[in-house]
Amino acid sequence: MEIKEISNKEEWEEFLLGRYPKTFLQSYSWGDFCSLMGEKIWRFGIYENQKLVGICLASLVKAKRGAFLFVEHGPITDLKEEAMEILLNRLKELAKKEKVSFIRFCPIWLKEDAHIFKKYGFKDSPIHSRPETGWILDLNKSEDELLAEMRKTTRYLIRQAEKNKDIKIYQDNTLEGVKKFFELYRKTAQRQDFHIFPLKFLENEFNSFIKDNQICVFIGEYMGKPESAAMIVYWQEFGFYHQGASSGLNQKIPVSYLLQWEAIKEAKRRGAGYYSFWGIAPEDKLNHPWKGLTLFKKGFGGHVEEYIPSQDYVISSKYWLNYLIESARKIKRGFA
Repeated sequence: MEIKEISNKEEWEEFLLGRYPKTFLQSYSWGDFCSLMGEKIWRFGIYENQKLVGICLASLVKAKRGAFLFVEHGPITDLKEEAMEILLNRLKELAKKEKVSFIRFCPIWLKEDAHIFKKYGFKDSPIHSRPETGWILDLNKSEDELLAEMRKTTRYLIRQAEKNKDIKIYQDNTLEGVKKFFELYRKTAQRQDFHIFPLKFLENEFNSFIKDNQICVFIGEYMGKPESAAMIVYWQEFGFYHQGASSGLNQKIPVSYLLQWEAIKEAKRRGAGYYSFWGIAPEDKLNHPWKGLTLFKKGFGGHVEEYIPSQDYVISSKYWLNYLIESARKIKRGFA
């Protein structure tokens, strides 16, 4: 096996076709996004007998608590154990060169593969950087079948919203649409007390995917005013509900339900076979901050996927300061 950097977008994206679990956080466009955010990136290809058998997008994150190498939802390969060995050796070389204190993986691997990280000396991260429990909806059904498999209340609210002439759902796939989303996003954060991504983050995400028509900004209005919004990534036969927001002013009006249904139907129109609602709260965490959002997402039907917790490979003793800071944040945010 050998590892080389890839600069050919077609080669990268073609390898990812047909791979499952599916994640846009290892897409070529997400690498473009990381670059726009000022991060140094590496697109590694893992080859066996000159055949591409794995890919891994890694980035250098410079945080106040210390710099680290970050692999989001990767690597993607069928040869997990063999690929991890050669990839880790390469990343350790990079870590030394870039003077980072640790390497963090947030793999979209199912829990049965957790032993591979333990074999190579990883430890569970003090805080999750990406959702470790996902909720996936199979779209290989008719719209009527999808509706029939929803929670009764969810289906009823969608039907009520469709009849309500004061509700309007539309797409605004421009930077102005991103700004509309951001205004609702800020209100959501103020109401629910969580940290938000800055407008520049959302604009860069939008710009990275819109060039290939892979992102939509949905706006839901009630009586002419924005009430709900979402940014949905449509990539490789998948729809991803990545960002959501609402004003919270008209909580009894089911704008968010109809908006989500329109996003799902858009995924079907694009030929997607699945729709990811992104993260949900683990079942054993009764007081988890995502409990209400999880109830909303599960109402549309689907199944759960449990991924390996974020994994850290310690490079230097400086890592432990980061460990203490993130452990405290986990408790403060209610994720412990």
